[in-house]
Amino acid sequence: MQVTPLIWLITIAVTIAFFVFEFFAHVRKPHEPSIRESALWSAFYIGLALLFGVGIGVVSGWNFGGEYFAGYLTEKALSIDNLFVFLLLMTGFAVPKKYQQKVLMIGIVIALVMRGAFIAIGAGLIENFSWVFYIFGALLLFLAYRQAFAHGESDPANGKFMQFVRRHLPVSEEYHEDKLTVKKDGKRFVTPMLLVIIAIGFIDLIFAVDSIPAIYGLTNEAYIVFTANAFALMGLRQLYFLIGGLLERLVYLSQGLAVILAFIGVKLVFHALHVNELPFINGGEPLLWVPEIPIWFSLLFIGATIAVATVASLMKTRGDRAKADRAEVEGEPVINADE
Repeated sequence: MQVTPLIWLITIAVTIAFFVFEFFAHVRKPHEPSIRESALWSAFYIGLALLFGVGIGVVSGWNFGGEYFAGYLTEKALSIDNLFVFLLLMTGFAVPKKYQQKVLMIGIVIALVMRGAFIAIGAGLIENFSWVFYIFGALLLFLAYRQAFAHGESDPANGKFMQFVRRHLPVSEEYHEDKLTVKKDGKRFVTPMLLVIIAIGFIDLIFAVDSIPAIYGLTNEAYIVFTANAFALMGLRQLYFLIGGLLERLVYLSQGLAVILAFIGVKLVFHALHVNELPFINGGEPLLWVPEIPIWFSLLFIGATIAVATVASLMKTRGDRAKADRAEVEGEPVINADE
């Protein structure tokens, strides 16, 4: 795939322009967006992402188009998982709803910057060291295990990192509109607004470690990696307000993402073996008999996994709600099946 420096500059400039527009059009004046506003802009950004993927397929070939769509689906699912943590942070820090847009916007920009840095590092490693695929594959298999069995066990608003921040910064306990710092009795204090932004930045760093190896398991093209990430993050703010209530019902999303990460991890290991250069594996020669998983199968597998996880989650929460309603009518104590 031929991507000139000019195309890179235009793509980055347009991406920045979108986020600047978002800030001045929606975030600058604090307010809680309506469902209609969130739905329209979410649909716009998703439609734009799909149109861009079609453009890649038409211009550069549908193999690259398929890589983009597989990457976009994976990054969008991981971004929605980010929203769970953002929701926990908003609740833990008791962020007023009209200021949540600003927090989300800053968090999304931080995420894009961090992912951009990881994309550049990943591209350099892949170009010069083929053995990095082994590391990425092993990392994704570990992350898949963590995603499946350790999700939601800690409170990010009161974790060790935030305890460290609170020990080293003078903190005001109350919000002062959307200000990051406030002066009291001649002394400067940081507000909870700044704390939640620091927490989101730290969480974004952790999620970038999940995100970038995952998409590099689907494509080696840095341009596709960047654009898939950018489009996955665009509209995430509106999606937060649109599906805020639905997030709590996606109880199997973590397991679905674990399956996707494990699948991509295996795909990366297969690819590493197929291009092997490590002297202690097959004498440094590639294992050409190891299958390469085609992109059409990856796209189908990722889409099917997300669909199954979503449907199973909604069915379970609907069943749990029906049981709770029946128990309430019959006067019986409600027992959570997960306990």
